[in-house]
Amino acid sequence: MRDTAPPVYEAVDLTALDFDPFLREALREAPVVRVRLLHGTPGECWLATRHDVVRFVTSDPRFSRDIVGRPLPSMNRYLVPLDRAVSFVDPPDHTRVRSVVASSFNRSGMAALRPRAQAVLDGLIDRMVASGPPADLVRQVTSPFPLHVIGAVLGVPESDRPRLRGWADAVLTRATDEAGVERARQAKEAARVLFRELARERRAQPQDDLTSALAAAVASGRIEEEEMLALAVLMGLNGWHAVRNHTSNMMYVLLTDASLMGRLRSDPKAVPAAVEELLRWIPHKHGVGQPRVATEDVEVGGVQIRRGEAVYVSYVAANWDESCYPEPGRIDIDRQGPPHLAFGYGPHHCVAPLLARLEAELLLTTLVERLPDLRLAVDPGEVIWQKDVLIRGPVGLPVTW
Repeated sequence: MRDTAPPVYEAVDLTALDFDPFLREALREAPVVRVRLLHGTPGECWLATRHDVVRFVTSDPRFSRDIVGRPLPSMNRYLVPLDRAVSFVDPPDHTRVRSVVASSFNRSGMAALRPRAQAVLDGLIDRMVASGPPADLVRQVTSPFPLHVIGAVLGVPESDRPRLRGWADAVLTRATDEAGVERARQAKEAARVLFRELARERRAQPQDDLTSALAAAVASGRIEEEEMLALAVLMGLNGWHAVRNHTSNMMYVLLTDASLMGRLRSDPKAVPAAVEELLRWIPHKHGVGQPRVATEDVEVGGVQIRRGEAVYVSYVAANWDESCYPEPGRIDIDRQGPPHLAFGYGPHHCVAPLLARLEAELLLTTLVERLPDLRLAVDPGEVIWQKDVLIRGPVGLPVTW
């Protein structure tokens, strides 16, 4: 990575939860490295990897997320969110749009949701146990659980929730060819149509769900309809896909780490700490997300980033920065150190980290307590992993008990 010409960084499918060797080397080399990307407008850009520098870039207002329509190098063949997504808006408009959903994902909102989510989870595990081992933990629990939770939060009818799953599979992909790009485009448009119709129904008959709140915000002029649709689509698709893979990855780690599983079985109160450490440790993304653009010359990590240049950050790399997390490749649920960056940092951090934590903690606690003999039904090397996805996870987890 010390050649005169910047190295090409292209996300590839890795074995199980192996750490990206490119990111490992970038962490060793410098806080910010020059790389070349092959999509969008192919060319050179910057990649920030170390914890302090990632936090700086993602919180400094001189790095803008207003990137729609700009000719920038990209890791993907298309922009994943809709063009009016909150992901592509800087404050104060970003703050205005996010404020509409903030109360739905605060601590009191999560406390109210908890019994409903627990009931959904208990029902899924009941059905899995009744069908008897072996079972597929992903298909029967870790996939339908977040789908029903985010569906309930948004007010998506149960009959439409499987469509969210299919659309997420199409959109949250690396789209290796133009056919994949077209599938993603069609999926985003179909999801947009669904939420436009659902918002129309909620304006006429409001209910206790987030789509009703979004529809009311449009009616009052707080946000525009396209902003509402982009936000609803983002939450509907990512709210299933990310949690499905996060929790599936966590269960894979527990099922292949007898010491960690034993710790949680003997001390279920340690589950929240385990969730936080696993969020730090699991390299959940292939590659990196969307870039920021420098609005003026800025010195970062010892290099001068010029106005108009694109800067990517890797939260995965930052979570393995050994200056913050000694022996970063070791899972230690008693670890002390700065908070992980799995949910991002700065104004554009994840809109619902408390929801993701709630689902992970419920799932791990309930499975550990209800199925103390839960174990993989195959050798770990036989677990099949998804390919060409943005957020890593297993296709299935065959288990027995």
